[in-house]
Amino acid sequence: MTSELHYASLIEVSQLIRGRQVSSVEVTKALLDRIEKLDGRLNSFLLVLPERALADAERADVEIASGQWRGPLHGVPIGLKDLLYTKGVPTTAGMAVHRNFIPDYDATAAARLKLAGSVLIGKLHMAEGATLNHHPSLPRPDNPWLSGHWTGVSSSGSGVAPAAGLCYGALGSDTGGSIRMPSAACGLSGIKPTWGRVSRRGVVALAETFDHIGPMARTVADAAAILRVIAGADPDDPTALPGPTPDYLATINGGIDGLIVGVDWAYATDGVDPVMAQAFEAAIATLESLGARIRPVTFPAVPQSESMALLMAEVAAAHVETFPARAADYGPRLAEMVTGGLAVSSVAVAQGNVARSVFAGALARVSEQVDVIATPTMPRAAPTWDEVDAMGAEGLAASLARYTMAFCLSGSPTLSAPCGFDAKGLPLSLQLIGRHLTEEVLCRAGHAYQAVTDWHTRRPAFA
Repeated sequence: MTSELHYASLIEVSQLIRGRQVSSVEVTKALLDRIEKLDGRLNSFLLVLPERALADAERADVEIASGQWRGPLHGVPIGLKDLLYTKGVPTTAGMAVHRNFIPDYDATAAARLKLAGSVLIGKLHMAEGATLNHHPSLPRPDNPWLSGHWTGVSSSGSGVAPAAGLCYGALGSDTGGSIRMPSAACGLSGIKPTWGRVSRRGVVALAETFDHIGPMARTVADAAAILRVIAGADPDDPTALPGPTPDYLATINGGIDGLIVGVDWAYATDGVDPVMAQAFEAAIATLESLGARIRPVTFPAVPQSESMALLMAEVAAAHVETFPARAADYGPRLAEMVTGGLAVSSVAVAQGNVARSVFAGALARVSEQVDVIATPTMPRAAPTWDEVDAMGAEGLAASLARYTMAFCLSGSPTLSAPCGFDAKGLPLSLQLIGRHLTEEVLCRAGHAYQAVTDWHTRRPAFA
């Protein structure tokens, strides 16, 4: 086992395990050793599960040796954001109020990973209740690219752990950008699927009509392999979309010749850090060189205030059983958000729903003209934690989440992928947005881009 196997792609390590060139147990032990060595600084895990992981790995090795290979996740260590129910394992959602909660069943997405033979290596750190701030009793995760810098929220641990070579992929959740911002901040490829493409059964809610579950990994192909397993209808979740789920890996090498990419250049570059704008323009040029056709579009106005009112009301609804009854267990930022949500009027909720429908319809009209829309994932590389603290929730939503919130409002599928680095060595990221249920197109486009670029292959120098 080479010293760099922890940075192999999920697909690569899967092939090695399947070919019995290395065992799942060897891989898992190596990652557990790496977690013990490095995560004291990075704080990406809330709970490491060494006994469970080694038992999963031993089972995978026995099955693979007997010819019972379950697919590309079989024997591969994966992490779960700690809002996905895990039977018999604490599931806190980063909240003190849930510190003693142990579910008696697995979230559907977690159960599907288990059925695919993956190794659950641990539960990953996250912002309190999947919001913008970590509970004050917990240390914040640190960015492996540059210490002291933001890791993205709320799937912070899901961004840090794969980026640092502590697991081969992770599940995150995204209500306003929480798969895509950590992926951008940590140099990962992340997919926020169409709303309902992945079941939310057994997921601690933040705002249910905005919440999405999706994969985060070092390559688009790795994320596609995870999405293939977790996506699909769920009889226990009536909001999960019916119908067959594509095999995203089967078509990922199809290329993008003739793909129409819509770009609103003013929307994508005005007020954006010049280095990010240059990286975005270069990424679009690369897509064009691969055969894509670039078409100017006009992006519809995003109803920021109306959508925030709607989201805040849903946040309050998610906490009715514990707030204000257990307000003392809440961190100040989450308590402030829930209190604000309780103050949202019924008229504001109605206005938010109308604004959402109008925006979704306008976006659908633009999307009819193209196959995907391209924007940066964030307008800059990850700031420092101190800079984020100074922004506050409203400032963060208006700046760092300016390209992500809209697509939770519309439920559109998106893909984020590394597209460069700034002068400090922090990752920059491209976002592709598709029509509903076109994750296959996004995966194909992202994979084609990664086939001719090397941004996704670079690794932090911390260890």
